[in-house]
Amino acid sequence: MNRLQVLIVALAFLLSHTLIAQVKLPKLISDGVVLQRDTKIPVWGWASPNEKVTVHFNNRQYKTKATNDGTWNLKLPKMKAGGPYTMIVSGKNRIEIKDILIGDVWLCSGQSNMVHQLNIHDVRYADEIKTANYPGIRHYAVPRATSISGVQDDLEGGNWQKAVGEEVRPFSAVAYFFAKKIYEKHHIPIGLINASVGGTPIEAWIAEEGFKSYPDIQKIIVENKDTAFVNRQKRAFPKQDEESSPTPLDKGLSGKKTWYDLTFTPKNWRKINIPGYWEDQGIKDLNGVVWYRREIEIPPSMAGKKARVFLGRIVDADELYINGTMVGKTTYQYPQRRYTVPENLLKAGKNTFVIRVTNYNHKGGFVTVKPYCIFTDKDTVDLKGYWDYKVGEVFKPQGSTFSKNSEDTAIRKINPQNEPTALFNAMVAPFTQFPLKGILWYQGESNAGQPEKYAGYMHALIGSWQQAFDTPDLPFIYAQLPNFMEVSYLPSESGWAELRESQFKALSVPNTAMTVNIDLGEWNDIHPDNKKDVGERMALAGLKLAYNEDLVYSGPLYREHEIKGNKVIISFDHTGSGLTTNDNEALGEFAIAGEDRQFIWAKAKIEGDKVVVWSDDIPKPKYVRYAWADNPDNPNLYNKEGLPASPFRIEEQ
Repeated sequence: MNRLQVLIVALAFLLSHTLIAQVKLPKLISDGVVLQRDTKIPVWGWASPNEKVTVHFNNRQYKTKATNDGTWNLKLPKMKAGGPYTMIVSGKNRIEIKDILIGDVWLCSGQSNMVHQLNIHDVRYADEIKTANYPGIRHYAVPRATSISGVQDDLEGGNWQKAVGEEVRPFSAVAYFFAKKIYEKHHIPIGLINASVGGTPIEAWIAEEGFKSYPDIQKIIVENKDTAFVNRQKRAFPKQDEESSPTPLDKGLSGKKTWYDLTFTPKNWRKINIPGYWEDQGIKDLNGVVWYRREIEIPPSMAGKKARVFLGRIVDADELYINGTMVGKTTYQYPQRRYTVPENLLKAGKNTFVIRVTNYNHKGGFVTVKPYCIFTDKDTVDLKGYWDYKVGEVFKPQGSTFSKNSEDTAIRKINPQNEPTALFNAMVAPFTQFPLKGILWYQGESNAGQPEKYAGYMHALIGSWQQAFDTPDLPFIYAQLPNFMEVSYLPSESGWAELRESQFKALSVPNTAMTVNIDLGEWNDIHPDNKKDVGERMALAGLKLAYNEDLVYSGPLYREHEIKGNKVIISFDHTGSGLTTNDNEALGEFAIAGEDRQFIWAKAKIEGDKVVVWSDDIPKPKYVRYAWADNPDNPNLYNKEGLPASPFRIEEQ
């Protein structure tokens, strides 16, 4: 090593150690932060070992000293709601945190329906975004991260944003409407910490302490902390990155001309309808790439103008080309396809539209009952109808999630975001010192395949989070899954109904509330557009649990029943000022069965605060179900406050 190299190494060493010696705060405590009122305020961070740290806040000074391992923390006195304040933290360096508010902090977590930003729903909520002017409502989106090795001490990034104008677009829509309703009533700053990841199971969010009664999961957690085990699984399932992946076999991209090229001449293409799945239109069991092509007539009034294209929802991924230019793409099935067409791309007359659709499993294509059009301020052209199509690539069947090592022992494939504790460790554990007003939870879709386990997991989640935040009575408010998938017109079995039942059972945990959303879903969209009612129903529960207001915050919930002859008489909690139907029609969605469990539709009527259910064909009823379906047709039992009853079932022993 020459003298220059020695000097470079020495400088790097000094620089790294200088950085280590800097006083540092967790990323959550940054400009615009909302700190919890009426409780001692923790401030913590890192410094060099035994470094003296001073915190200046609200005209007072607080001193502490870092420990031998370089960590420090102190607690500031309780404060009432207010602000803005500035905090200065100093040691060998100086940090200034500006625009701090004191108010109520809510942790919002779950999967994609909690992730979904106002921006994704900007058509429905255009006016909400345009008029947003709530600098006291703030949102911190925790960056997506995983850790299977154990809890992390800090987040990977993020920043606080205000609900003002365009800055509100990244807010979780559910969380925003929750906060807005509470803020407009109490005018107290609201901080929303959004730690959510789409498509994730509840197990990934539960802290390790929550799995004490789950030995199989404890075994997985121990394995995931074993570096040698994790390395073996990586070797057994090598990552398919761009360098190692085979050359794409899509004929639409690999020929002399791409199929979206304006000079390409299509031959032997077939007809297919948009919207619709291709499996329903003559393409059998295809996972792969299908190209759609059509000449669209654009009127002179739209030529050269900036436009928008709505392509509903597409399963799974898509790329849209207009006149040979890509104008938008989406990599997974759930977002609404809303693309902007730049100026000067559209021309009067025929325009070539090409859509490349990639599907990985189940049915592929275009979801029905969604908007498919291109439009400007004054003109709209419908895109529904027959298109030409051709298959570009057929995927091979996916391999197993298990492999064998040289010792012939099974090695499971690790998907970090789905592993037990992985998301809690990386996205929640770093700020469990941070006091909260309560927790909002919207998750369950990813666990619908094993609904019977979900009740236990909910208990584990709530208990482990209350323990982690050292607040045994921390309010926990969660959304019951809405209606989804095909409408059921006959009594049937339902995994989603069973999962809703498991969610219902979690109400046995003290200081919890469940919002019922059986009327807010969409049959063809796992991400229903109506996020406002979900958030506002959560706000009602929050006003009750966290603000002690005397109000009706839940729809009717099954309490007990008795059988008299051929009638089942059902009593409810949360009847409010009385039971009713929301459509002034007879009660629907009650099914009844005798010993043989052969369910038929029942008659039902409201008598006071009870519902009487019967069928003249069932002399000795033993089973009753209400709204027991993935997507019940007309669940119309409500209280007079306008809140729907939760689905339930009765099984007489």
